[in-house]
Amino acid sequence: MTTQHQTSDAATAPWLHGYPAGIDWVFNEEPGTLTAMLDVAVARFGPRPAMDFLGRRWSYAELGALVDRTAAGFARMGARPGSRIGLCLPNSPYFVVAFFAALKAGATVVNFNPLCVETELAAQAADSGTTIMVAIDLEPIFGRVLGLLGRGTVKQVVACRFHRALRPLKAMAFRIANRRMLATVPRDDDRVVTFDSLIAGPPIAFPPPVAPEDLAVLQYTGGTTGTPKGVMLTHANLTANCRQVQRWFPESRPGEERMLAVLPLFHVFALTTAMNAGLAWGAELVLLPRFAPPQLFAALRRRRPTLFPGVPTLFKAILDHGATRDDLASVRACISGGAPLPLEVKRAFEAASGCTLVEGYGLTEASPVCFCNPVRGENRAGTIGLPLPGVEAQIRSLDDPGRPAPLGERGELVLRGPNVMRGYWQRPADTAAIMTPDGWLRTGDVGIMDADGYVTLVDRIKDLIICSGYNVYPRAVEEALYAHRDIVAATVLGMPDSYRGESVAAFVQLRPGATLTEAELHAFLEDRLSPVEMPRLIEIRAELPKTAIGKLSRKELRDELLRRSPVTRP
Repeated sequence: MTTQHQTSDAATAPWLHGYPAGIDWVFNEEPGTLTAMLDVAVARFGPRPAMDFLGRRWSYAELGALVDRTAAGFARMGARPGSRIGLCLPNSPYFVVAFFAALKAGATVVNFNPLCVETELAAQAADSGTTIMVAIDLEPIFGRVLGLLGRGTVKQVVACRFHRALRPLKAMAFRIANRRMLATVPRDDDRVVTFDSLIAGPPIAFPPPVAPEDLAVLQYTGGTTGTPKGVMLTHANLTANCRQVQRWFPESRPGEERMLAVLPLFHVFALTTAMNAGLAWGAELVLLPRFAPPQLFAALRRRRPTLFPGVPTLFKAILDHGATRDDLASVRACISGGAPLPLEVKRAFEAASGCTLVEGYGLTEASPVCFCNPVRGENRAGTIGLPLPGVEAQIRSLDDPGRPAPLGERGELVLRGPNVMRGYWQRPADTAAIMTPDGWLRTGDVGIMDADGYVTLVDRIKDLIICSGYNVYPRAVEEALYAHRDIVAATVLGMPDSYRGESVAAFVQLRPGATLTEAELHAFLEDRLSPVEMPRLIEIRAELPKTAIGKLSRKELRDELLRRSPVTRP
């Protein structure tokens, strides 16, 4: 749906003071569907390359034909409007084809993280009512998915053979070198269908009608902080966000771009910024199944991608593996999301690549991109930038969530726009807790909006550390830690303290070869942090826990701290 409540008064929308030239914030486009978006791209860019997977390529015409045949296969399996089809796949042509084919069959896509254990997969399948699962034939992924048959709602599994997506010689080499990884696909179980047999029939002749308000994706979120919830994203939500991202990059060249897709497509950030926006642009998706430096550098040199969405840890890893200007010369613009972008990472990557790296912000409940720094215009360091076209934003008082906070003061960031979810799947109470009756989404993030509409996030409400009655913001402590040249990753959180209530705990990862001690780091922080902010616990780890997309995760460290005895010394 279009945004019904957009304001145009600079007093209530301060970002209008300096919105990037050539970009209109008012978003009045008609709502659309993802299936129509793909059909338009196929008709417009038919002979152009749509996907590159480790050297094998498919055109837009070939992609469209595969989607139509796969949709017919899903229909023969019983998929109907309202059915849920689960995808448990790495980045590959299988993901792109199965995603759009499920939608064309009228079904809803449920994205599954292939790294989840079987109990997690089973819980998500049961909660969503997934009946068909599409999985890659690699162990242990396929074995976990196969284990869902006969328990819960999953009735059938589609087996996608990894080597069949490769060029013939590479496929042969892969099968020889990785035979232990190849799963045995049952041949005598009519509940298991191979992808090759799924597409063997004719293309879908009369796809069921799909409307913008129809549910397109159930995207599960909250796994790092609590019980995962299914976010209901409609066709209108996802196509709106795709168009918002496209508007933010007005210098893009339809039919000429190449999009590096190394972030996992089962995560909504990559789903929108890499796959959906890439296909709407007529870009070639350079698909990589995972982050492996040799594979990534080979793709950079072979296909010369021009656009590259990523997360801070990915950009830092590329630098750490010795990326040169020649490796990154083709990349014109990168958007960083998923976590705060340290200023030193931004500067180092831009110096190494010559491209523009902008920090954005989003959340699953908003499809997900809501803010971004301008690619051409003022890129205000340390901020998440300005609201995307059609996104309204306010900072609300932490004491009174119904009252806007004055510019320059801390408060909760709230959002409204055509990209905001319908709600949580079968969780009306959780939906009511995060969505106001007039459509505002409470993000749970604490931020400050300046006079020009740029927002600086200072932390999550739930991550706020209250130490002896004082508020300590983990991000402020993390920024101080990142100022040390030997630190490549840092996670700060509160730990139980019987005297203060909570104390600050810091976990850090050093660059290879560094010999920094905890005492030396404590001394380094003395003139950078107040006494209340100073970590009572500093631990140097070989590696810090991350989520599937590479975002540093507090959950595992928080659970560990809760198992320890509280700090009692004043």
